[in-house]
This record gives sequence, C-alpha cells and structure tokens, in this order.
Amino acid sequence: MNMTLRELGVGRSGRVLQVGGERVLRHRLLEMGITPRTVITVKKIAPMGDPVELFLRGYSLTLRLADANNITVEEIAEDTSGNQERGAAA
Repeated sequence: MNMTLRELGVGRSGRVLQVGGERVLRHRLLEMGITPRTVITVKKIAPMGDPVELFLRGYSLTLRLADANNITVEEIAEDTSGNQERGAAA
C-alpha cells in the first residue's frame, strides 16, 4: 500500500517510491539520501508531533512532517529472519 512517509507509524518501515516537493526541497531531500528504493524506518515522533526521527542508510535523520508529506513510500514488513519483504504485515 502506497502512502506518504508522514503516514508511516513508529517502528514501521517503507521503501521510497517517489520524492516530490518544490525543486529546492526535492533536491535537498535527495542530497540527504532519501532517494527511490531507499528503506526508511520511523524511529520516533516528537511529543508535539513534529518533527519525526527516521533511520536510513545507517544514520538517523530528523525531518519536519511537512517535508515527510512529500515522500511517497510503500510499507514493507520484516520476516522472522530479519530480512525485509515487500507488502504490509498480515
């Protein structure tokens, strides 16, 4: 199921499908490593709801929810061996 990164819950992972936004924002997100096919895990959401802490490519990144709304992801689930597979958990 496709959704925005903003809609992905804490502890859930998604594979980036598309990075949108205005040209400058899109370029900045791509420079931070948020590129198509990148797997991102939502680690924490601030107490007031903004920003969100993400884990991708071996590092943590904090992103405003407004920016996370421009990133389309496909939710993925982890199997018992720790490998990630396509599709939502049952």
